[in-house]
Amino acid sequence: MAEAAKQHIDQIRKTKFSIGGDENPLTEDLHQAVKNLSAELYAKDVHFLMELIQNAEDNEYPEGVDPCLEFVITSDDITATGAPATLLIFNNEKGFSEKNIESICSVGRSTKKGNRKRGYIGEKGIGFKSVFLITSRPYIFSKGYQIRFNEDPCSYCSLGYIVPEWVDHHPSPADIQRIYGSGSALPTTTIILPLKGDKVKPVKEQLSSVHPEVLLFLSKIKRLSIREHCQNPNLSTVNSIGIVSETDFMTRKSIDAESYTIHLSASETDSEKQCSYYMWRQKFPVRHENRVERRSEVEDWVITLAFPFGERLGRGDSSPGIYAFLPTEMVTNLPFIIQADFILASSRETILLDDIWNQGILNCVPSAFVNAFTSLVKKTDAPVSSLLPAFNFLPVRQSSYPKLNVVRESIKAKVCAEEIVPSVSHSGQKLFHRPCEVGRLVPAFWDILVKARREKASLNNISSHGIYVLDSSFDRAENDGVLDFLGLKQVSNEWYAKCIQGCDLVRSVSEDTYVEVLLFVAENWQSMFQGTNMVKVPILKYVVRKGVTYLSSLSDFSPRTLCFPTVKNQEWLLDWSDEFRCMSNFVFMPQPTLVVLRACSKKDTVLNWFKGKIKVTTLSFSDYTKRLLENLGGDKRLVLAYAHFLHHSISRKFLTEDEGVKCCKDMPLVDNYGNVNTSRTGVLVPASQGKWISLTGSNPWRQDGYIELWEEYLSSGRFAGVLSSHKALLPFLKSYADAGDVPEITPPNAAIPALSGALRKENALLLLEWIHCNRYSLPTKFMDSVRGGSWLRTTMNGSSDYRPPSQSFYHTSSWGSILQGGSILVDIPLVDRSFYGKEIERYKEELKVAGVMFEFSQACEFVGDHLMRLAETSSLSRENVFSILKFIRYLGEKLLSPADFIRAVQKGSWLKTATGYRSPDGAVLYSQEWKAASLISDIPFIDKDCYGEANLKGFEKELELLGVVVQFSNNHSLIVSHLNASKLNYLTAEAMLLVLDCMRYLSPWKLISLLRISQCFKTKNGYKTPAECFIPDPEWSCLVSVFDCFPLIDEGFYGSKIFSYKEELKQIGVVVQLEEAVKGFVRTFKQKATSSSCLNRDTSMSLLSCYKKLMESSHKFPEELMKSFKELQWLHTTLGDFRAPKDCILFEQDWEHLRLVANLPFINDSSNWYGKSIYGYKNDLKSLGVTVEMRQGMGHVVSSISLPDPSRITPLSAISLLKCITFLLEDRYGLLPKEFLDKVSSVKWLKTHAGYRCPEECLLFDNTWELERCDGPFIDEEYYGTELKGFKKELVAIGVGNDSAKACRLLATHVYNHSDSDAISRIYRFLSKSEWRPERGSASAGRIWIPSECKWADVSSCVVYDKDKLFGTKLNVLENHYDSRLLGFFSSAFEVRASPSVEDYCALWKDWERTKERLSYDECCAFWRFVARHSYTTKADKFLSESISRLPVNTPDFSNSGGILLCDKSDVFVADDLLLKDLFTESPVFVWYPSPSIPTLSQTKLTEIYRKLGVKEISKCVEMSEAKLTDDGVKTEQGENHLIGRGLVRLILGFLSDPSLKIEAEERSEIIQGLVTLNVLETPETISTEYTLNLPSKGEKLVAKAKRMIRWEREKGIVYAEKMEKACVKRKVLEYATCFAEVIAKGAMWQREELIGGLSELVKMAYLVEFDEEALEFLMKSKNLQVYEEDEKLISDAYPLNKT
Repeated sequence: MAEAAKQHIDQIRKTKFSIGGDENPLTEDLHQAVKNLSAELYAKDVHFLMELIQNAEDNEYPEGVDPCLEFVITSDDITATGAPATLLIFNNEKGFSEKNIESICSVGRSTKKGNRKRGYIGEKGIGFKSVFLITSRPYIFSKGYQIRFNEDPCSYCSLGYIVPEWVDHHPSPADIQRIYGSGSALPTTTIILPLKGDKVKPVKEQLSSVHPEVLLFLSKIKRLSIREHCQNPNLSTVNSIGIVSETDFMTRKSIDAESYTIHLSASETDSEKQCSYYMWRQKFPVRHENRVERRSEVEDWVITLAFPFGERLGRGDSSPGIYAFLPTEMVTNLPFIIQADFILASSRETILLDDIWNQGILNCVPSAFVNAFTSLVKKTDAPVSSLLPAFNFLPVRQSSYPKLNVVRESIKAKVCAEEIVPSVSHSGQKLFHRPCEVGRLVPAFWDILVKARREKASLNNISSHGIYVLDSSFDRAENDGVLDFLGLKQVSNEWYAKCIQGCDLVRSVSEDTYVEVLLFVAENWQSMFQGTNMVKVPILKYVVRKGVTYLSSLSDFSPRTLCFPTVKNQEWLLDWSDEFRCMSNFVFMPQPTLVVLRACSKKDTVLNWFKGKIKVTTLSFSDYTKRLLENLGGDKRLVLAYAHFLHHSISRKFLTEDEGVKCCKDMPLVDNYGNVNTSRTGVLVPASQGKWISLTGSNPWRQDGYIELWEEYLSSGRFAGVLSSHKALLPFLKSYADAGDVPEITPPNAAIPALSGALRKENALLLLEWIHCNRYSLPTKFMDSVRGGSWLRTTMNGSSDYRPPSQSFYHTSSWGSILQGGSILVDIPLVDRSFYGKEIERYKEELKVAGVMFEFSQACEFVGDHLMRLAETSSLSRENVFSILKFIRYLGEKLLSPADFIRAVQKGSWLKTATGYRSPDGAVLYSQEWKAASLISDIPFIDKDCYGEANLKGFEKELELLGVVVQFSNNHSLIVSHLNASKLNYLTAEAMLLVLDCMRYLSPWKLISLLRISQCFKTKNGYKTPAECFIPDPEWSCLVSVFDCFPLIDEGFYGSKIFSYKEELKQIGVVVQLEEAVKGFVRTFKQKATSSSCLNRDTSMSLLSCYKKLMESSHKFPEELMKSFKELQWLHTTLGDFRAPKDCILFEQDWEHLRLVANLPFINDSSNWYGKSIYGYKNDLKSLGVTVEMRQGMGHVVSSISLPDPSRITPLSAISLLKCITFLLEDRYGLLPKEFLDKVSSVKWLKTHAGYRCPEECLLFDNTWELERCDGPFIDEEYYGTELKGFKKELVAIGVGNDSAKACRLLATHVYNHSDSDAISRIYRFLSKSEWRPERGSASAGRIWIPSECKWADVSSCVVYDKDKLFGTKLNVLENHYDSRLLGFFSSAFEVRASPSVEDYCALWKDWERTKERLSYDECCAFWRFVARHSYTTKADKFLSESISRLPVNTPDFSNSGGILLCDKSDVFVADDLLLKDLFTESPVFVWYPSPSIPTLSQTKLTEIYRKLGVKEISKCVEMSEAKLTDDGVKTEQGENHLIGRGLVRLILGFLSDPSLKIEAEERSEIIQGLVTLNVLETPETISTEYTLNLPSKGEKLVAKAKRMIRWEREKGIVYAEKMEKACVKRKVLEYATCFAEVIAKGAMWQREELIGGLSELVKMAYLVEFDEEALEFLMKSKNLQVYEEDEKLISDAYPLNKT
């Protein structure tokens, strides 16, 4: 075997590669073709591995052998090539055949081509040659062959890659066996790859990352292993893995689908993992619109879906979701794997999603998925809960691929249309429904249903409420993603109402579950049940009396109120409910329900819900009494019972003491008239039991709302089974209803009639006791009647009388006689203590309350008040006044205090003064010391003329006691209080000083305010207000010397004492301190500075002198003064205006050159103004802010810069300006002021080689740019001198460019000023080197220089390349004008099109249409190649369609004419019918195709383009007319078995019965009836058809005739058939069969044209087998056709069995 193999290799080397003979002229071309294919086809090193696995899958294996593939990598150099590592591949296939060897020694001669249908999965056709990516010399040992290949050209034939070399040594079979292992025989084929040095690591990485699922869709390979051979296993650098695939065959679903399970196991170094995959494999016919050349032989798409049960096997973070037999790198996010014969990208990483073949496959995936999913879910006996894993295969998550999301949405739509979702079933039968028919329940309701089912509640009708309920095992939160994907919604809110009522979840469940139902409804009321029928469901349990439970809905519950009392209270209250019939609407929750509800942690939720929907009360006992109270109405018997209810409830401790008080507070009572009283202020005990009647005689409280109790309250009675004894309620009513009696009861706020006259002793004492008991709550009117009533017995001068208490005294013996012996005779009534006895002494305090007076002081006040009442009626006489003074003196002599008497008379207006009668308090007894005060105030002096000055002096002490001011003694406040504002102007010196004293002691604001506006001060300028006055001070006198306008206070008039009042003077506004003087000075200074006419040289020099003096003084220089000196404009400048110091410059020589470029404000040092003497104040000016040095004057430069005409700016001025910029950059941390920058950067003042430019338009020259100075706006350094080089930073700061980016921007604009091609090329090279790109919208990207034409061309007219050499005269092709290094620059920078566009080609074609009749072959191929590459967008198709009106056509004389004819588009057709093409082949009417065929311009692609351009198919344009048959011919009728017989009818019926066609039995019967009634006639004449083709643009018609063998004339019901010879050739038979099938199909299906083709093919096949019964049966089964029983009668009726 080995010898034959070696001879075969020698033969190949000799015959194919001419080794030993002449050199093969195609050697280099073959070498380059293989090299390009290997380099471009696969982008990464990994793909050689996939190619080898793919080759192994395509290999053939002996029967009974499990195909295995093993990869072993070793560091042993068994090939002796010096390789750092070697990869060996072992495969137990049949081995290489001679044909395989010849194929691998060729390019593009794979033995797998055209064998796609046989299961080959190879794609690219280079297979084994991909190993050259990782090795230079691959070895093959197989079936006797021992060969290797070399990527370097062979020394004999100069060809690499495909020249075989025989291997005698290295490696030897023993070396290979050692690596494989001695325990097993070597597999048939071994491939040995000594690895390139830089490929060892990538190969190891890819071997370590082989996905365990790689065998999933390989039908042959069952085992795959990867390992590393090394002496020490611990040194292994490859993750070993062994993968085993086992298949459980096979459950057949239908003729086109099957399902099975694959078990994959992957064993790695330290672990073994397994996973089972449910596989669904289904066939789909390839649609016509999805066919492609690469799969032209494939008739069916075979799609396999893998569903992993458990965790997928994998390596790394992600697993592929799409296989093309082998894994791609597409992670789809779909929970299943898609396998099909996809067309891959060249890198094999992804499938081509836009490819129509792949789109056709993906369009079938949803149907395959639904079939597989349905099988998984419904074809199993497992319980519903076990189906959950299958639902996890639904594609819930979106894919990152939009095209796969389309598949996902289609799956969703199809699944949602299936009955696939399990619902609740109580019969044990699994029920499935469409997702839209099934609803979900909220989890809380599921909990209720589970408990209800456990409690034997009937839930059988749970799905009878309008929707099926999702099975509980599915209805969980963790399944939300799947259920949302299926579109499952929650059941409607109405459903819950129906379920609760229909399943009786109120009465049929325990109290615990019932409370959960209430809680569920309560928690979800707002969000779910508001506005639903839940309000009508009888869901509320309640009791009215013991032992009876009722149900009510929320809507029917009104007017009841649900009460929640305590357990103890509820029993007691139910007992009384029978007594109080009015409480029937107050119901209670059943006791067991109440206990459970109160134990519920969410009871507040239920209670709050109750409160929102019905009347609810938590009902404490006191609450119940309140509700009971509200419902008593006006029934006095119920009111009486209510009192007994409260009495017993309190006594039995149902109500606490405090609760009892609260409940009884509003208790209705029945008054003595029998009326129910609910609103009252107080209660009186019945008259028969009270003292009040004896004192008042009637009810004086009635107007205050007091009632007298009904006598019935004293009677006994039985209520709710409880007995009340006689008068038992009275203590209760007194305690809790405040039923009262005198003296305990509060007196009424009314006059007591009995008090207007004398009271008996006992009643008087009862009254005093009443006052005693209520001393803190005595009403006004009551007390008025007590105080004003004449009920108290008194004595006066020995006689008795009844007087009001307020006019009576309870005296003591110590002061009674004194008052009787006084000089003023006033009668005083005393209480008759002898009448009332000792008991009256107990009520002294009550007598005081009643108004009785006890004290001596009160007696004095009584006397004083009596005198003051006299004064009110008339003025007191002089004698009366002196009597008062004498009485005061008398009391003093008796050692009694006159204070009370004085207090009584002190406020009366009875003393005559200079200002009229007034009270003594505040009056003044005049003396000489009051003289100055009288000048400024209106003081009330006592009238000396009326009383006599001498007489008054005798009573000075008594007058003082009355409040009269007798001595001055610094009584300044009296002066101020009687101040007269009109007397404050023009004051004497003494008055002014007194006023200042008043200010010092009192600081009265009123006085200060009046003085501030009064002209009270005498100055050298007359009387002035204080604010206008100054106190002179030597230290700041210089200020007032500058301006002679400051009023100074007259020191001679006031004397030196005036200086002791500086603080007071300051208070009223006199300027006494420097700071205040400064303010006045500053005001004047501002006024003067505002008007420049007020300032002159002397004023300015005086200001400077004053400033200097103040700076040298000890005083701190006032800030305000300093501010005025610095900010006011008082310095005259050379610009002719006055300016503040900070805005001025003291000239020095450094400023000289800047005068040309800036208007600077120098201080005017001319002789007319300050002269040279101004420089003597240099330091002072500097301190004020004047700029005295140029370095500090940059702010002036910024504000004053004014660049003139550039020709007037000298180089020295420019240099000086740059120096200023230096200073500015130093001062501002490298930033220039925007104001300055705007001024210097916007003016053209810098001289460049392109003229004067503004800085932004200038550049500094750089020798490294490979430009010349004249190429752009570079600054003229020769003009400015060498000093300019030191100012590079300054120039850059103002905008001059020195970087390539700025240079690019300026040169890109400046280049358009050039017409020198050399200069333009230099600029282009610089722009290219700098990677310049124009700004959006920039004009600099609009034109390009064309050297040959010396012109600027618009970019739109330029292209970089013209590959087809068609546009030399139409466009500016830049590759013809510029070096290739600039072409990329034009493309990227100017966005020059790389090649002509669709529009350009269309314009070119239009030009050809106008100027040419014929095109050359090369022109035509080039144009349509371009169209084929670019006709993939709607826009391009539309543009081409609108632009092209003439198309190339095939002509018989093409080879001779030297060109391809162009014809009008309307006269050209696609030859879709080859028979018709033959008829018109001599006419130029068919579209042109290149001959021989060009791969890039296939006939299929070109046809598609023609169709898009509007070219019609000839089959749709030709008009057919049949020639008439003459009646002269001989016609004979045919029998049934010749053409239309039982077999044909059965076949057509089977075709029509296909369910997908939806043809009903009646329509089938009509079609068959029309067929069997035909008359078939044979004619000797030739049956011909005439075809006419219209050429619109030419106005011509082409006519051709064709022979037809059969014709069906429908109107006549006749089929004409040409006589058929039995011994005719096979072509004639096939032609006859075709014609017959077309005629029958068109005649039968004339109303359903889309079915004609399918029926025609069936009839043709049946005719060819002569309608043989067995053959016909097989044909119908193969097409899945059958005849229904109801159609068999049609056949039997038409062709009875006895019919021959």
